[in-house]
Parts: sequence; C-alpha cells; structure tokens
Amino acid sequence: MSQFDWLSHLLQMITITGRLEVRCVYGAPWRVAWDQSAAHEIPYHVVLKGRAVIEDPDTETATELVAGDIVLLPHGSAHVLHDGSGHTPGPTCERRDSAGLMFSENNGQGERLDMLCGRFLIGPPHDRLIRNYLPTNLVVRTMESPGEPGIRPASNHLANFVGLMREESTGDKVGGYAILNALSSALFTLVLREASESEQAPAGLLALAGHPRLAPAISAMFTDPARPWNLPELAELCSMSRATFMRHFQDTLGRSALELLTEIRMSLAANELKKPMMTTEAVAESVGYQSVSSFRRVFTERMGMTPGQWRRLARTGQ
Repeated sequence: MSQFDWLSHLLQMITITGRLEVRCVYGAPWRVAWDQSAAHEIPYHVVLKGRAVIEDPDTETATELVAGDIVLLPHGSAHVLHDGSGHTPGPTCERRDSAGLMFSENNGQGERLDMLCGRFLIGPPHDRLIRNYLPTNLVVRTMESPGEPGIRPASNHLANFVGLMREESTGDKVGGYAILNALSSALFTLVLREASESEQAPAGLLALAGHPRLAPAISAMFTDPARPWNLPELAELCSMSRATFMRHFQDTLGRSALELLTEIRMSLAANELKKPMMTTEAVAESVGYQSVSSFRRVFTERMGMTPGQWRRLARTGQ
C-alpha cells in the first residue's frame, strides 16, 4: 500500500465507538449464542486464554479461535461460540463488578476459556458502508499458531494491545472499565489495519486497500470525492486501461469504482446535512453534484430517505 492513509480518511467519515459488554470465564463444556445484531452494531470477541469454536449458522462455517485471536462480525450475524466438545454445558451465573462490566462464569471442569465480548457502535447511516464492504467474519491472530489457514499473525503491537485489555479487565481497577471501552474503540482500527495488510485479505475494502496498483484511485476518491471522476481518469491514475481497471476493481472490491465513489459521497453528505448552516444545495455541491435534483435522487436511493428527512432525524437524535 502507498503512503495514502485510507483508514484514517474512512474513520473521519464514520463515527465508531466501542463498548465492552461481558468477560466470559468458563470451563468446558460451555456454549454461548448471540442473536443477529442491530444494523448499527458489530459484535466482537477477544480470546484471552484457551480456545473456542465460532459457528455462523447462516454460512454453515466454523472457525477455531485460540488465545490472542480477535474476531469481528461486520454484518452483525447471529453466531454461536462453544468449546468444541459437543457435550451439554451446565448453567452460567453472571455478576457485575463495581464499574459495570458483566462477568459470566460456569462450573465446568474442562479446559479453561477467558474471553472478552463487546460491540462496536456505528453512527447511522454509515453502517451500510461497513456492511457492504467488509466480510461477514474477520479474524486476526495476534500470536503465532498453526491454527486455521488464511489467518495471518498480526504484529506484536496488536498482541501487546490485547495484553493491555487483559490487564485492565482483571480486578476492580480505578478507571478500568472506561479504559477498556476506549481501547475497544481503537481495537476496530487496529484490526482493520492488520487485516488489510494481510496477503489473504478478504474481498472488499480490506483487499482493495492492500492492492498496490489500485491505491492511486482509492487515494483520489477519498481525498477529493467532489471532483467529477470518471473511469478513464481513475484508470489512468493506476496506469491501466479502462477495461483492466474495471476488472481489477470489481474483482477486488466486489463492486465498481463508481459505486464506491457514490458511497463515499453519500456518507460525507450525511455528515454535512447535520450542520445547521449547510443547505441541501451546498451539501450537493460539496460532494460533487451540480444538480440538486440528481443529488436528492441518489441520496434517497442509497439512504432510503430524502436529504430533508435525514436532516430532521439527525437533528432530533434518532
């Protein structure tokens, strides 16, 4: 990847906060299930000790997680985590510490698991951008292990970060829960950065970000989205023919370059519409539309509501 910082540009557009919800301390056998998350939520799990199997009933896939693994579910899919033994688990009991962190425990006598579970919260309507361009499941490994194929060990930096989360979640430390939530927010960025630098980055935005030949086009769209870009111009930036550029972009992202450009523009427009002094005409021009009617049509198609409706909902905090 070039020096262009696509991830910082993306996260300047999208407000994402992290919230740690529960620390699971189990002995095998154990099993926990999560329902489909709300549109603006991304569940995550960090395995601190032991191992776990995560199953996605929709895709009928199962992945083994080991100590140090971090898994994100950008589509908010319903999923099940268990110890893999197939034995019936006993009951769990839950308690909250003084700061509000939930602890879930059982009396299983088998292999021990220690795991942090939480959610990333995305400010609407940007959850669409995340769900459309990130994979169903995203696993990053922070420790060297043979494990699953396609899961690349992350840098020591991320392993140290997980170690810090483990340390802060141990005992009633002053400010510990607040620190864990702040670390949780940063975790999203770190995981995306590590995954995008992997040679096995899944198709979508992460694979696109790691594609050196397409980097000039991504840089152009993020840094100057209002410019009237067309496919020949973007292809020329990448020293490709129009047909080659279109094929590479579609194969890597799963969508066309102009679709991504429109998503970037509409995400920026949604932010601008919140500002009281910005008229719809000014917002349209700021994201590259000379025609207000064209802007209204595209915004309504993408967001499911008119710019005016979005402005009113945003101002009332809905």
